[in-house]
Amino acid sequence: MMRDERPMRFLIFEDQSTENLSQLAMLRPVFELICGRESLRRRVQRWYPMAEGGVWIRPWLTPVYQEEHPLLRVNDAAWLGSSATLLVNGRWLPAERLQSHEVTPDNAGLIDGHLAWVLVERAELQLLDEDNFCAAVLRVAASRRTIEASGSMIRYPWDLVNQNRQQLVRDFADEGVSQSPQHPSVVVLGCPQDVYVSAEAEIDPFVVLDARTGPISIDRDVHIQSFTRIEGPCHISRGTKIFRALIRGGTTIGEHCRVGGEIENSVLHAFINKYHEGFLGHSYVCPWVNLGAMTTTSDLRNDYTAVRVPLQGAPIDSETLKVGSFIGDFTKTAIDSMFNAGSSIGVMAMVLPGGRLLPRHIPSFASVSFGDLSADWSLEQSLSVAAATVARRDRRLSPATVSLLRTLYEQTEPERQLALERALRQRLQTGR
Repeated sequence: MMRDERPMRFLIFEDQSTENLSQLAMLRPVFELICGRESLRRRVQRWYPMAEGGVWIRPWLTPVYQEEHPLLRVNDAAWLGSSATLLVNGRWLPAERLQSHEVTPDNAGLIDGHLAWVLVERAELQLLDEDNFCAAVLRVAASRRTIEASGSMIRYPWDLVNQNRQQLVRDFADEGVSQSPQHPSVVVLGCPQDVYVSAEAEIDPFVVLDARTGPISIDRDVHIQSFTRIEGPCHISRGTKIFRALIRGGTTIGEHCRVGGEIENSVLHAFINKYHEGFLGHSYVCPWVNLGAMTTTSDLRNDYTAVRVPLQGAPIDSETLKVGSFIGDFTKTAIDSMFNAGSSIGVMAMVLPGGRLLPRHIPSFASVSFGDLSADWSLEQSLSVAAATVARRDRRLSPATVSLLRTLYEQTEPERQLALERALRQRLQTGR
């Protein structure tokens, strides 16, 4: 039996259902998507802080991921086959820490028929098929005794948003350390033990932290300006600045964001600029997105029916009443951008509105001008703007990232062309 005190090797892998999450995971593995305070990869590393770690991901992500995580083994078959390893599905959202008595060579953890984790012996690992890794893992897991894993499997982008509120509560109970806000003018509503403020955070006077609906955690190097109201559950990650905002419950604001306006039940991954007014609800926003002043997302249909979301252009019933927008990396919106409920915006989209409600499907590397979809913003222009964007935060767009973006441009060409043809037909039918 494997015990917590003994170092464990783990490998987090992407399975065959990654495609449904590709809107948010084009530039990262699915286990780097955030729900609650952090990603699955960070949770597993907290479980096993002394363990060797590895990942198995889509091959075109390998150079960038190795660059960002040099201590992890990436798609390394030789390392994987050298010792027994705990394999963890990257779509798993655990409700609690994996217990040592569960992790034995006899068991496999499943949720609704989807593999969450399995401990694989060395001899079995050496037989895994590198070309069809996921299928090989499932064959191994089929030989195990099935036990019910905690939590859920993330299937679609809106699952991350729908689960975020509950996951924030779990994460606070698992990690939270209570500490009183630093400024006497800060008002805490609810139990002070449900509020954590880092000693290295800066909170101006006349800030309200309302923990009556859930816990609030504020990380180091966060600066919150006066006249901000934050409702729990909520987590604000390190280096973020909040400008006179109304942040409602179920919201995670990732590292180094700039945030103003109203936000509800949303995940802002990292390095996002939403400085100005505008409503963002039930949405997931990827890194390096800039939301112009008064950019607003609808998250509820007028007829109160379930929202359909166009993933890669094909509408999917979310079976959810409140769904906002899913916005890919490096996308930029101009002032007064208006997104309908269930909008899907890809990587490096350039949105230049003209007073109309925007298309609900904006594919990667496309642009919108005066409400019409087009592709008149070249890849080279997009790369130039992206380089300038990261430079504003004293960072650099690495050659590996540029190469990945070029690869994604080619991969998304069919989706983009179909969307452009569909938009042209609609303009001809309406006479615009």
